[in-house]
Amino acid sequence: MAESQAFDRVCIMLEHLTELNRLEARGTVRIALKQAGLKSDSVRADEMVVAISAILIGELEARGIAEAADLCGKITDSLSRIDEAARDDAPEDIFARLGR
Repeated sequence: MAESQAFDRVCIMLEHLTELNRLEARGTVRIALKQAGLKSDSVRADEMVVAISAILIGELEARGIAEAADLCGKITDSLSRIDEAARDDAPEDIFARLGR
């Protein structure tokens, strides 16, 4: 299953900025998304920002991550640089551009 750019970005940052391994980071973010009613394969950056502030901070604190709010602030800032326009293209549009 292909994950969204926002999901991947958050997970990678958690791996690099905490002691969570890949599985722990991805699982923690999936739990937060599930609680928010979102899916990892379709979550947009703006939706992820809401899930981070409403849920992920608490999930990280529950896992003993120090300064979870500051960490989530860094992650949220990073999400603003994701270009999701390409992700919303229909397959026909992508192939049409490739054929030019």
